[in-house]
Amino acid sequence: MTAKEIREKYLKFFENKGHKRIPSAPLIPENDPTVLFTTAGMHPLVPYLLGENHPLGKRLCNSQKCIRTGDIDDVGDNTHGTFFEMLGNWSLGDYFKKEAIEWSFEFLTKELNIPLEKLAFTVFEGETENNIPKDEGAFNLWQGLGVKPERIAYLGREDNWWGPAGSTGPCGPDTEMFYWVGEGEVPEKFDPSDKKWVEIWNNVFMQYNKTADGKFEELSQKNVDTGMGLERTTMVLQGKSNVYETELFTPIINRISEISGKQYEENTKSFRIIADHIKASVFILADGLVPSNTERGYVLRRLIRRAIRYGKLLGIESAFTGEIAKVIIAMYENVYPELKENQEFILNELQKEEERFLTCLDRGLKEFEKINMPIISGEEVFNLYQTYGFPLEITREIAKEKDKEIDEKGFQEELKKHQELSRTASAGQFKSGLADDSEQTTKYHTATHLMLAALRQVLGGDVQQKGSNITSERIRFDFSFERKLTPEEIKKVEDLVNEQIKKELPVVCREMETQKAFDEGATGVFGHKYPEKVKVYSAGEFSKEICAGPHVENTKTLGVFKIIKEEASSAGVRRIKAILQQ
Repeated sequence: MTAKEIREKYLKFFENKGHKRIPSAPLIPENDPTVLFTTAGMHPLVPYLLGENHPLGKRLCNSQKCIRTGDIDDVGDNTHGTFFEMLGNWSLGDYFKKEAIEWSFEFLTKELNIPLEKLAFTVFEGETENNIPKDEGAFNLWQGLGVKPERIAYLGREDNWWGPAGSTGPCGPDTEMFYWVGEGEVPEKFDPSDKKWVEIWNNVFMQYNKTADGKFEELSQKNVDTGMGLERTTMVLQGKSNVYETELFTPIINRISEISGKQYEENTKSFRIIADHIKASVFILADGLVPSNTERGYVLRRLIRRAIRYGKLLGIESAFTGEIAKVIIAMYENVYPELKENQEFILNELQKEEERFLTCLDRGLKEFEKINMPIISGEEVFNLYQTYGFPLEITREIAKEKDKEIDEKGFQEELKKHQELSRTASAGQFKSGLADDSEQTTKYHTATHLMLAALRQVLGGDVQQKGSNITSERIRFDFSFERKLTPEEIKKVEDLVNEQIKKELPVVCREMETQKAFDEGATGVFGHKYPEKVKVYSAGEFSKEICAGPHVENTKTLGVFKIIKEEASSAGVRRIKAILQQ
């Protein structure tokens, strides 16, 4: 069964169970500084998991593109990848454990035709310190479907608890499904530590909300969030030993072989890292992010440069990332049309980043060779980072290959000194907080809508949101614009926003067809593919934006809007920091 067939079979199965198919959200989370990227299918649905009404109802399903950076060092093994697709279905206060478990069982055994004897399951063992009971309900449901008790294991929080996606938010116990990939007879008793059992599906029962002080509160709306990794499921159903042998990677692997003249079997680590990292980079670029030295942009830069470095190890001397990207775009453009729509941007950014790094890579490697000590000092590591563009991870990797160590603590101290000097030379810093639905954060969220509308009036309608980080203390907002704003332009934006606040505009939410929303002048997030119906928040006639909320009811509650800083974020992207004063 192909990945395409699995994806479509899954979505149609849940559509037949009353679910509405929704498009994948962007990889860059909107208004959430607690994570850098969308890490799971539930992440973009947090407002609805907390009680907001979704325009398409209480049952949803989709294939969500995801990035998990915690696995970067594991890339190259059989199952880990930076980018992956998560097939998911959700109940927003509708069905709960019984239906979720029964439908999972039906899909695995009937739709995918997996023999029951090749499946095993885990459930949550409970946690007395947080007063969370043992999940006997899930255990009994699996047993009622014919699963033998010895094929069900109770595990703790580290294994059978999911969430929240960031520091706070919806979370709960889960039940996981495993597939036997070993040869010979399947063991009667399930041992979760046996690597021949591969997890393919996870049903999360979102019963709790984790608060900022670490407490777990019962949710009034209990939800189901499920996730099945497409890459891993394709691998096990095709009987492959690793994800790189499936059609989700083989076209990329073949192109790398053509470019390098090397064989995959003799250079598996290099091939896998290049394929994974360029794929992840293509999808991140498709959402409008560009490489930089901070936060998400740094992750993107790290991925591209690590791929380039492994290309050099394969003997590739010329620029090649764009050629790999073309293969990836062709593979996925029918599922994620934003790749084709933004192909020129993706290829241009890859070319620019590759040119930047190639100009200093050889010089940096020569500088590395001059270091004769077994431990590379923090100053030398920082020099490689600052002068030659070597991300810390690349220096660490090269050092390990040469049986050297690096002084990471010293590097961090050097980096901190550099950052402090940069701060001294600019206008102050504000501590960051966590995205939440508090009253103050809600005010900042609404003020951000007014600010974007004002920016578009002052600077032109081509201005697009490129990212935001909204806390209870300030707005940080990235937008497309090529140059520094003048003091006059900044004042015009401030004045426009404050005029709307003084007008005491009602903030109204309407549900409508997506095309109608755009026809009426609503703005949306770059790269975001919206479902057929959306929520549109309007502040009078001044601002109209597709958004999930939360928002204040009237602009009069916002106070006085003040821009405290305007600076470059990355090439062609500016950043504003702003506050509300009461």
